[in-house]
Amino acid sequence: MMKGTREAEPSDRGYVVAIIFFLLGLGTLLPWNFFMTASRYFNNRLNSSEVGNGTAEGRKEYYFNNWMTLLSQLPLLLFTLLNSILYPRISEKVRIAGSLVFILLLFVLTATLVMVPMEQDLFFSVTMATIWFINSFGAVLQGSLFGLVALLPLRYSSVFMSGQGLAGTFAAVALLFAIASEADDQSAALGYFITPCVGTLVTLMSYLLLPKLEFARFFLDKGTMQRCELDTASQLLPKEGSQGGGGDLNGPISCSVANGNPCREDGGVSRQAFVSLEVAVTKETKSSVLEVLKKIWVMAFCVTFVFTVTLSVFPAITVDVKTVYQGKWEHYFTPVCCFLLFNLMDWFGRTVTTLLQWPRKESCWFPVLVVLRVVFIPLLMLCNVQERHFLPVIFNHDVIFIFIMVLFSASSGYFVCLSMSYAPQLVAPHDGETAGALMTFFLALGLSLGAALSFLLRVIV
Repeated sequence: MMKGTREAEPSDRGYVVAIIFFLLGLGTLLPWNFFMTASRYFNNRLNSSEVGNGTAEGRKEYYFNNWMTLLSQLPLLLFTLLNSILYPRISEKVRIAGSLVFILLLFVLTATLVMVPMEQDLFFSVTMATIWFINSFGAVLQGSLFGLVALLPLRYSSVFMSGQGLAGTFAAVALLFAIASEADDQSAALGYFITPCVGTLVTLMSYLLLPKLEFARFFLDKGTMQRCELDTASQLLPKEGSQGGGGDLNGPISCSVANGNPCREDGGVSRQAFVSLEVAVTKETKSSVLEVLKKIWVMAFCVTFVFTVTLSVFPAITVDVKTVYQGKWEHYFTPVCCFLLFNLMDWFGRTVTTLLQWPRKESCWFPVLVVLRVVFIPLLMLCNVQERHFLPVIFNHDVIFIFIMVLFSASSGYFVCLSMSYAPQLVAPHDGETAGALMTFFLALGLSLGAALSFLLRVIV
């Protein structure tokens, strides 16, 4: 006889599970942010005068920021496409723990190369390969963790996203500490890249601790049990094309789904139970991908356009903006006004959506305002970007650049968060997973398009 009592939900003592998911969110975006924020170190090694005649004419232009952005985002797009093939065939533990181990090893390699003299072309090739593989594992890690956190209450998804939102701030602060230490460039770079090694190791240990916690185990086991019940339900329902459209309802089929008491004493399943089960499953029949896309295409366009605009100029253009003031501020200008400011305001824009959601998802103003963000591209290109070849400098003062960056980054976080929040609200609850997967794909598409566009924009400047 089936028991009607529900297992009592345990409490998250000391918010340990919340802290772990915050660290997991932080760990997913550490690779992208640490490589992006360290662009000055990489450009200095690639643009040193050891090769050639040491003049601007004798230097080879590597366009590191552009290639770094492109090779960071392409793996995300690729593994989003491979998501349905890769994930069912590899266990969650292997995907998450394995990805973290490989990311840790690649960070160790990057830290080691700081101390190794290397010819510039070879250093560029090794760095680009490292960026490709570290972000490939990062894409697998991110997709797997999104699926994991979805098994817990909704507030843990917010905690996970907060961790992701502060990953860039963490990297920028680490860079500021490296600069403030006043160590030589090599020692500062070594200390900087040791930081994500420690961060990734802490993330790995946090993940391994998760199944040992009663609160996490309650929801993870519950999610696994629900998937098993859905599999059992699909086996109990009549197969298409069976005789009479119903199959043998009285056959010796074992039953473990509690829907009243569907099991007969002989181990078979009653017709009434089948009818109830078939109605329940029919109500939850998922729409096709195309049907879901027709409902969310405006939000898909918005998230793609927002990231296309953002990645086309950040960091490829913004990292080359120079301060008009000489002295110590020159060393802090890019880390503070480009990276730290962007990440803080992007996080602020995402956070504001919990208090304000305007325009509404049905409003035509939403896509209009998203498209109007394209104005930030010429505004940032006309700041004091050096070196430049074609366009004049119109906004050369630091304050103007900072003001533009505040609006640029806050609007990016705000509209991205709204787009990702609105999309699942436009479809039936059982189509929410499909809508989320589609939005993740278009998010990755926007990142890749922006990274590709950055090459053209940097040449125009």
